[in-house]
Amino acid sequence: MHPRTLRRLRQFHLWCGMLFAPAILFFAFSGALQTFDFHETENGVAPPKWIATIASIHKKQDFPKARKPRPPAAAGAADGKPAPSAPTPAAPTHSPWPLKVFVGFMSIGLMLSTLLGIMIALSNKQVRRTAQIMLALGTVLPILMLLV
Repeated sequence: MHPRTLRRLRQFHLWCGMLFAPAILFFAFSGALQTFDFHETENGVAPPKWIATIASIHKKQDFPKARKPRPPAAAGAADGKPAPSAPTPAAPTHSPWPLKVFVGFMSIGLMLSTLLGIMIALSNKQVRRTAQIMLALGTVLPILMLLV
């Protein structure tokens, strides 16, 4: 490849990397929390609000909405019949933990690699200003789009 082409590709890589670095960090972190089900209510205990918020942003690209109250389960009790129970899901035939652990390590690796890329870009004096601008844009733009 021609040196000028390689220079342009490196510049494009820098722009894309710095623009998307904040989102990569966010989605890798929130995805790891979801992989281990930290965002779900367990035994009647709701997750911390910040986890529920980032899980909602990750899954639905929106803030969590208040849920409508469910109708009482005794709806069938008026005619004397017990309310039907929800079917229980079948137990998995294999353990999901090996893949969950792999995804957890993958999330950590992706976050570390992204942070390393940010550090490398910001330590290069020739591209520092561009890197800072693209990093700022990558932080502010998604927040603004979320609020619109």
